[in-house]
Amino acid sequence: MRWLFAAQLRPFVSIAIGASLLLNLSLLVPSIYMLQVFDRVFASRSVETLVMLSVFALLALALGYCMDTARARALAWAGRALDARLSPAALASALTNTAAGRGRGDADRLRDIAQLRNFLSGNGAMALFDAPWLPIYLLVIALMHPLLGATAALGAGLLAVLAVLTERLTRDASDAALRSSRDVTHHAEALTRNAEVIVGMGMIGAAVRSWRTGHEQLLISQSKLGAASARFAALARMARQGLQMAALAVGAWLVIDANASPGIMVAATILLGRALQPVELLIGGWKQQLDARGAWRRLSERRAAFDADVRLELPEPAGKLTLERVTFAPAAGRPALIKGVAFSLEPGESLGIIGPSASGKTTLVRLLLGIWRPNSGCVRLDGADITHWSRDRLGEHVGYLPQDVSLFAGTVAENIARLGAADSARVVEAARLAHAHEMILRLPEGYETQIGESGAVLSGGQRQRIALARALYGSPKLVVLDEPNAHLDAEGEGALRRALQALKSRGATVIMVCHRPALMAHLDKLAVLKDGVLQAFGPSEAVLAKLRGAGLRAVPQLPVREPGLKEAIA
Repeated sequence: MRWLFAAQLRPFVSIAIGASLLLNLSLLVPSIYMLQVFDRVFASRSVETLVMLSVFALLALALGYCMDTARARALAWAGRALDARLSPAALASALTNTAAGRGRGDADRLRDIAQLRNFLSGNGAMALFDAPWLPIYLLVIALMHPLLGATAALGAGLLAVLAVLTERLTRDASDAALRSSRDVTHHAEALTRNAEVIVGMGMIGAAVRSWRTGHEQLLISQSKLGAASARFAALARMARQGLQMAALAVGAWLVIDANASPGIMVAATILLGRALQPVELLIGGWKQQLDARGAWRRLSERRAAFDADVRLELPEPAGKLTLERVTFAPAAGRPALIKGVAFSLEPGESLGIIGPSASGKTTLVRLLLGIWRPNSGCVRLDGADITHWSRDRLGEHVGYLPQDVSLFAGTVAENIARLGAADSARVVEAARLAHAHEMILRLPEGYETQIGESGAVLSGGQRQRIALARALYGSPKLVVLDEPNAHLDAEGEGALRRALQALKSRGATVIMVCHRPALMAHLDKLAVLKDGVLQAFGPSEAVLAKLRGAGLRAVPQLPVREPGLKEAIA
């Protein structure tokens, strides 16, 4: 278990090792006490000797109590230090990778960290710190009588062999059970995320059946592992009891032949039981040992994910955005979704991105924000590669309203404040800028209204307007809106137009994915995407005039002359 000596755990583990040494030395005293009572007190019939021995034994037990407590606290501190060191970075990495579509490995890492923290505070860790002191007990037993020492050493060797067999025979079963558990958990989470579709389309039975298949496989894997672990644990317990009986039998034989006293027989038997107990606990809890070791191995494989995001702090951006022939493909061997897109926006300009479904609009938005990284080319904010910004620092200057609006459980004010400390003045300012202030005041508790998980108590339009206020919180320099009017009524769309005008007056750079010509007219420039290719870019009036000339369905009552352009934006 070399992971216990990692740099962040070493100070606490050193305390635990020192405490374990003193604890195990103090636990030698009860056996020595019995030996002295049998061989000295009974022979001398001295009450004074009994009292002095008892006082010494009680002091040793008090020391053992203090050391046992100190060790438990040191290991608990180690668990908290490990959690404090790794969990924030793991969660941040999980959020970043999930947003970038790179899987769920970091979410699993949070479970690994919790597993290590729980292991450090459990009996398995205590047994690990007790087992190395087994030679001390064997030495003391051998000093009592060499034959008793040989018996104890043989028994310890047998349990050590059993421990090695347990590790080798349960390792694969443990890994299989862990993989099955994670697959089933991920499947259940995916079903939960799509609960509305599943219930709405009567797919509950099929969903449960698909989950049950994996769940039954998990139960089989866990049953096999549990059965193997139980057999080895039971064998270890019986072996320890049998070894104690053997030591007692050897001691009795020595007493009969007058080669040892009854005190030595009893003391050696008790010492052997104490010496072998940690080994028995290790065998019984071998699954936890394997799980902890596997968790640390997985954490170590991507240690860079836990490195702090320390970057040179760039100055506050003005909002100039430049794309330099950006190309993006979701994976190797798959077709590119964005193909050589290049354009530039000056601070304070606004851009509308339009195009047919699956043309790459949302993908381009994610590249603009640095959520996804291009395969080639570069997105620059005020000349700096947007991926070189610290995400927290960049977030202070960016507002984002995604296509699928997602709010958090909590109050309206907490959501607008982006889960940070709610500054009342800035919250109200953002709500007014989004023209959502009056709508929020009409809620039951106003800004303190609890909106439930994902904003469940709000309508779609209310969620979108509150999310718009969140995007505008803190006067960002770059605002990206992905179909912000998807759930808005006429009143909400009017509020959105007024918000766009206010952003322009503040000098914010605005990028909006939209389809309605009424909103396009309020933007400085338009970009037309089709199949990831930028087919048109320029001032709104010029692009709209070209589109009207093409007779696109986006602009009604005009003849169709160029079907290719029509399909590009319809």
